[in-house]
Amino acid sequence: MADDRVGFGQDTINVDTYNAKCPSCGSTMVFDPDTQSLKCEHCGTTGEIDKNFEVVEHDIEKGFDEAQKWSPDEQVTYKCSNCGAVVVLSIDEEASICPFCKATHIAKEDAFEGIRPHMVIPFQFGRDKAVEYSKKWARGRMFAPRKFKKSIEVEEMYGIYEPCFTFDSSTFSTYNGRVGNRKTRVVGSGKNRRTETYVEYRYVNGTHTAFFDDVMIASNKNFTQEDMKKLSPFKKEYACVYEKQYLSGFMADSYQKSLTNCWDDAKKDIDSQIRTQIKNSLHCDVVDYLNVATTHQNVTFKYILIPVYSLTYRFKKKNYNVKVNGSTGKVKGKTPISALRVILAILLGLGLTALFLLFVYYFL
Repeated sequence: MADDRVGFGQDTINVDTYNAKCPSCGSTMVFDPDTQSLKCEHCGTTGEIDKNFEVVEHDIEKGFDEAQKWSPDEQVTYKCSNCGAVVVLSIDEEASICPFCKATHIAKEDAFEGIRPHMVIPFQFGRDKAVEYSKKWARGRMFAPRKFKKSIEVEEMYGIYEPCFTFDSSTFSTYNGRVGNRKTRVVGSGKNRRTETYVEYRYVNGTHTAFFDDVMIASNKNFTQEDMKKLSPFKKEYACVYEKQYLSGFMADSYQKSLTNCWDDAKKDIDSQIRTQIKNSLHCDVVDYLNVATTHQNVTFKYILIPVYSLTYRFKKKNYNVKVNGSTGKVKGKTPISALRVILAILLGLGLTALFLLFVYYFL
């Protein structure tokens, strides 16, 4: 497999964007999620994007060998000396400030050498809707202070396409192990007569086949596998072949984990699913041990961008980060916590527990 490491240090943040020009007035055209087209911010001219839904799978054995690279005549790279962020912009744009730490110490670098994405799930709604989703979520947080809920203000907001790799694989597994089922029996006699539970074990072995489609693995430290799982699912029915127009008005993080490392993570996920499938097929209550050996065939991958709005709330001089799934509106993140609300909840819980114990003591 080809070496597919990104050409920057592991502490960098790789971001690219695209700037489309209006054919009528020359102003910037941005991707409008509500109409799924380009729209001029100045004169209102629109431009359709021809979507191609015929996304091609790529042989993992060939790695990035046949992948299309970024063209040096369409982008330029800047690096922030303060936080290490690497920002890849359209060739027509210039960067004067880091979008992450707001530092002005940002200098032009060599062109970014990463590959182009194969697929993208475009944003399905605009920033105003994302703010609406996030505020509704924040107001529903039980322990958030009332003052915060009444005056939620977005400090910063970015629409970012986050990088992932998806993997398809046909698997063949062999297994052996010892499993059991819980059963009951009556033992003893007279006053010692009682029912006990025991486990009846049996040895098992066999084979298991399965096909895994689009196992999705996050490939950037700014958007982890845990982040992706909390925001999932993303609407794959909207996925189409990547076109640079989708980035106009948005940003995109670039992959930082290698294809090889992401495939290793995917295999761990697949192994876990296979063990669960085998266990379910055995209809057992207890697993003493279960050895599973799996081989993979016809493994393919895609480099995909998924839509995420990143918002920052500020309350009492502290920042709270929130992420919104740009295709479904699902929200995850943190809000401030009211100590008083937590204490009241604990006291309420203790009170209910005490009432339950009193009920059991006097009536049962």
